[in-house]
Amino acid sequence: MAGEGDSEPRKSFKLLGFLDVQSVPCARESVLYGSLGSLVVGLGHFLATSRVRRSCDFAVGGFISTMLGYWFYCRYNLAQQRIRQRMLKEGMKNRILFEGSYLDPEKNQTGNERSDS
Repeated sequence: MAGEGDSEPRKSFKLLGFLDVQSVPCARESVLYGSLGSLVVGLGHFLATSRVRRSCDFAVGGFISTMLGYWFYCRYNLAQQRIRQRMLKEGMKNRILFEGSYLDPEKNQTGNERSDS
């Protein structure tokens, strides 16, 4: 049936024998955008010059540059997201730790505490 195959682990797709596209973050999107970039660059160069071999060279260059460009962009955004998550996690831990104490920044201060400060 349709649901029987869901329990088995899916086979991973390895690019060039070592890059596991399913488990490495940003790898799948980078390969897809790289292939789209190679198609655009190669076809555009072919339509402009009608030189097949040179257009294939440009397509390979377009694939590499688009793939690497998106790889670095995606990894940079992923690193920023992880930093924000780490900061949020630390903030939530501090909120739980300091809630109700005199260190709580949201605790309302009375008139006596304001004059002491």
